[in-house]
Amino acid sequence: MSPVAVRSRKQSPSKAQAQTQDKRTQYLFIAELAGEAERYEDVTTQIKLIVQHFGAQLTLDERNLLSVAYKNITNNLRNSWRIVDTLEKMEATRKGGKAPLIRMQRGRIEAELERVCRDIVGLLEGKLVRGAKAGEERVFYLKMKGDYYRYLAEFAGQKEARNKYAEESLTAYKLAYMHALSVLEPTHPTRLGLALNFSVFYHDVKQSPERACHLAKSALDDAVSSFSEDTTMNVTMRDSLMILQLLRDDLVLWSAEMMNAPGP
Repeated sequence: MSPVAVRSRKQSPSKAQAQTQDKRTQYLFIAELAGEAERYEDVTTQIKLIVQHFGAQLTLDERNLLSVAYKNITNNLRNSWRIVDTLEKMEATRKGGKAPLIRMQRGRIEAELERVCRDIVGLLEGKLVRGAKAGEERVFYLKMKGDYYRYLAEFAGQKEARNKYAEESLTAYKLAYMHALSVLEPTHPTRLGLALNFSVFYHDVKQSPERACHLAKSALDDAVSSFSEDTTMNVTMRDSLMILQLLRDDLVLWSAEMMNAPGP
């Protein structure tokens, strides 16, 4: 066989790169399609395929799809848990003997929630945080890590596990917040979203409304002071204003909670 024939069988680098990019585009399209159909497990599968085949550097669209998918999955499970937990408490006051069955269902939900949270935490720790560029991307992934360790802490049955998850969450949030303060504007939605979730962590997990209020007020004041008459209203700024309103709402609620708390 002539050398010319051998060379003709080889793909040119540009053609191979194009085919590789086409594969990534296919994964992304299927993920977007799954998101539209609210098949969030399928979304996570496609984005994990992108990470597996193309590395940890996700595009903004890919990253947002991953975040929204896991958020929807865990929100559904957390809502289910709260409903079942309420039913279990109601059943405990009755003479029906159904409480063990309800407790069993709650256990199933907790196991599924733990699996999902461990799944995304593993992806973050093993790939995404390590491969993140300094700046908003790194803050985003560290915030996600803090969020999912917070969920694990919220539903952990044993005190030792709860404390372990809480410390992991705190470490991730602190790293994210320190980085956000140095690289992101006070009105950046990722920085504000981090402040919102970090303050919820202090209130719900650490049982410290004082720290929660301090963090929320600090983020709120920094953002408000950075606004000016020249501030342009766009999609990003609308996101920021929405998060600022949530910070205000939490601050009002937690401040009232501290005022109404019984004295020592």
